[in-house]
Amino acid sequence: MNDLDCRRFVELVTAFLESALAPEQEQEFVDHLARCDGCDRYLDQIRQTTQALDGLPGEALSPEIRATLLDAFRHRPR
Repeated sequence: MNDLDCRRFVELVTAFLESALAPEQEQEFVDHLARCDGCDRYLDQIRQTTQALDGLPGEALSPEIRATLLDAFRHRPR
């Protein structure tokens, strides 16, 4: 089993919250969570944000705004 690093942990948070990880991958995620306080706080922040946004109305974005947002995410520095 490989040790999961923090960068990979962040990439897997959504899949974890949606129960979409394979069992071995989920165990690596949970093991990392148990020993990394920073990722523990990050996961808690994502959960809080998701809960806060859950009650907002799902208004559709205009095609122009959607394209602008998607372009910004595609070209963000890594």
